[in-house]
Amino acid sequence: TNISTGSNTIVTSSSQIVKVNELQRGNPLLACIRNVRWTYSRDIESDFEVGRNSSLYYLSIKYHRLHPEYISKRIEKSKNYKKILLLFVDTEDSKIPLREINRFALLNDITLLLAWSLDEAGRYIESLKVLEYRPIIRERIEDNFMAKFTHSLTSIRSVNKTDVLTLANNFKSFKGISKSTVEELTLCPGVGDLKARRIFKAFNEPFITE
Repeated sequence: TNISTGSNTIVTSSSQIVKVNELQRGNPLLACIRNVRWTYSRDIESDFEVGRNSSLYYLSIKYHRLHPEYISKRIEKSKNYKKILLLFVDTEDSKIPLREINRFALLNDITLLLAWSLDEAGRYIESLKVLEYRPIIRERIEDNFMAKFTHSLTSIRSVNKTDVLTLANNFKSFKGISKSTVEELTLCPGVGDLKARRIFKAFNEPFITE
């Protein structure tokens, strides 16, 4: 495979390089990927391919403000079960968009990585590629969904593992629970009015209070 990295052309195995979507051509982030090799590719749906069966998408806060529907439309087409969103926080006034994107990632089972500089974003991409085949990293990325599901819900006061199974059985998904009403939650066995209100409050209160 011929790899373009700045002014050099290198021949290497395709399994050792980061594939970069043509949409990222001209992105200054590419100049910050220095410790792994990369090449443009027309056959990937995500922005960067750094692992098997995983999709890494790149977004900046400024771009999100101009095109708020962009990232959701891109990611909803993904066929991979491991979705990673690398977010470049390139503005000081980022509280509201961060809250929106954090909620979007949570509801769609997306791993969210925040970078406050292009160099930091580049390090993330390098690390994900270099550690692709190391079990400890893959275990973190491939975290069992039910374990994360349980951990998230039991962080709500008085919600236990039995409640989690009941909620999962009734609403089928994390998104289904997040969109439920207090009345719907109360209908679940073992979930009384107080617990239902706590669950509803957890999903409907702002992540950051004014």
